Amino acid sequence: MSARPVVFEFGMGVDVHGLDGTKAACRAVSDAIRHSSLPLFADVRARGGKMLVDVTVGIPDPASIDVERVRKELPHGEVTVHPVIGGLKVPGSDTLIACVAITVSMVEGPGK
Repeated sequence: MSARPVVFEFGMGVDVHGLDGTKAACRAVSDAIRHSSLPLFADVRARGGKMLVDVTVGIPDPASIDVERVRKELPHGEVTVHPVIGGLKVPGSDTLIACVAITVSMVEGPGK
C-alpha cells in the first residue's frame, strides 16, 4: 500500500553565534513539530500501519549536517532526513539559519 501524506509542517532554526548547521537544523525541526499534535497515528499504528516522516533541511552547507542528530529530534515514525542547499549564512556574522519542511505520511495496516 502506498504512503499518503497527511501533515505538512515548516520551521526555522538559527545558530546565532557558531555557524553550527546541525544545531540550526535541530532548532528548525523543533520549531516545526511544536505546532502539531497527531493523535490519529496511535490508531494507525494499532492497526499495523506506519508513520513516515520526511524532513528536508535547507542549509548553506548540506554536508555539514549530522543527519542522526536531526533525526533524533523526531520522537515517532520512520524518519528520513534530506539536507539540501538553502537556508542562509548571514553576511558579516557567524549566524546561520536553517529551514525545514516536514511531511508526515501514513501507510494503513491490513486492519484498515
